[in-house]
Amino acid sequence: MIFELIGWIGAILFIISYFLLSKGKLKQGEARYHLLNLAGAICLVINAIHFRDKANILVNVVWSTIAIMAIYNTRKSFFRNKS
Repeated sequence: MIFELIGWIGAILFIISYFLLSKGKLKQGEARYHLLNLAGAICLVINAIHFRDKANILVNVVWSTIAIMAIYNTRKSFFRNKS
C-alpha cells in the first residue's frame, strides 16, 4: 500500500512539474523544475523496486540522473554569474 502511494506521488510530481512548465510558472533552466522531476523519479524508482518493474527502474534512474545533471549545471551557472 505504501509503495503504491509513493508511486502515485511520483506520478503527480511529474505531472505538476510539466504543467507548471507548460503554464510558464517554471522555466526549463530553473532548479525547481528539475527538483520536482528528481523527486518524482525517486518516488517512482522506489515504487518500481518494490514491484520489481525493471523497465520502470531503468527509465527513472536515467530520468533522475538527467535531473541531477541539470540541477548541477543550473547551480554551477548561478554561482559563476555571481562572481
